[in-house]
Amino acid sequence: MLYQRSSALFLEAERVIPGGVNSPVRAFKGVGGTPIFAKSAKGAYVYDEDDNRFIDYINSWGPMILGHAYKPVVDAVIERARLGTSFGMPTEIETKIAELAISMVPHIDKIRFVNSGTEACMSAVRLARGYTRKDKIIKFAGCYHGHSDAFLIQAGSGAVTFGTPNSPGVTQGTAKDTLLAIYNNIESVKALIEANPNEIACIILEPVAGNMGCIPPRQNFLQNLRSLCDEHDILLIFDEVMTGFRLAKGGAQELFNVKADIVCFGKVIGGGLPVGAFAARNEIMNHLSPLGPVYQAGTLSGNPLAMAAGLAMLNELNTDTNIFDRLAEKTKYLHEGCSKVLKNRNVTHTINRVGSMISIHFAEDEVVDFTSSAHGNNDRFKTFFHGMLNEGVYIAPSAFETWFLCDALTYNDLDETIKAVDKVASSL
Repeated sequence: MLYQRSSALFLEAERVIPGGVNSPVRAFKGVGGTPIFAKSAKGAYVYDEDDNRFIDYINSWGPMILGHAYKPVVDAVIERARLGTSFGMPTEIETKIAELAISMVPHIDKIRFVNSGTEACMSAVRLARGYTRKDKIIKFAGCYHGHSDAFLIQAGSGAVTFGTPNSPGVTQGTAKDTLLAIYNNIESVKALIEANPNEIACIILEPVAGNMGCIPPRQNFLQNLRSLCDEHDILLIFDEVMTGFRLAKGGAQELFNVKADIVCFGKVIGGGLPVGAFAARNEIMNHLSPLGPVYQAGTLSGNPLAMAAGLAMLNELNTDTNIFDRLAEKTKYLHEGCSKVLKNRNVTHTINRVGSMISIHFAEDEVVDFTSSAHGNNDRFKTFFHGMLNEGVYIAPSAFETWFLCDALTYNDLDETIKAVDKVASSL
């Protein structure tokens, strides 16, 4: 494929935007080459500035669960924009989407809307600290919760892609209150709790990791975390920015039947517009300003355009009773097809999958945590990525990101993807 227009646009962008991009993983530094500039998208496909068509498996990093430019979502945004785009005042639509979200997700009574997943996770941790009156948090190496200072300690995803898991600008004072555990290793969590008695406010994690590739929780891992939190008066925070409203109506809490104390949302809940949210039971949420002393605010929080898109999206997911089964079946089909052709080509690999999240790791051993994910053959992934791109399949430009499927994908699209994997595998 030719990327002449994209290459020219990237040169222009580099002059006025750091690295030519507004989010680092878009820069293709993890895979080499020049980033593709999107022009438009519809359904399961994205079109670049050179009019190349790609089957899309990043779907704006998750929110396009129904496909790009989904008509009810687009119509809702257009209709709302005609009434004004921002007021800095309460609107009825905020209450409507809050009521719907609370009805879909178990164990939450109130929800606060913000502008991004980063803001949701940052605010959730502040709320947990204010509620428990304890300072330290436990996060897991390789889990990414946004670019707030407290989280940029072995943060996975983009940070790992560039080989800089700790960001300059994060102070030692901030870092000392973030304790690192090993994902899927309950003993590492126990050790941290024992070494810091009565000091830990919360444990935050992606219940299904998506920023070191897709990594499912091992059996009873989430349940054991719940038990530890109950035993030591620690709040359990699920970062469901990726999994919320994607793996099930009620997200990972519903799928794994594990109760979180605070849940963070993003991606799907905005229908493609910038939005995030965090939610909990009344006892915790009533500590939040203006009811309580824990301050959080945002001029554009609950923005009517984002609320309109999110409400339309959640209404579709709430009424389509088969969507999550359809997505899981398509993802299983893709998994089995890719595994078959890679085995036939004698390509060492392992594939992880949960619901509509999936990733191919070019690794010999099972991928269960940050370390095993990092052992994958990154050079092989680079060749694989560009090969798939040339076959018209767009996957995440990083070995440390999950793929996301959307409902607009057809089985013909999946077959085309599997054929592309087969062709590219011949050169690996």
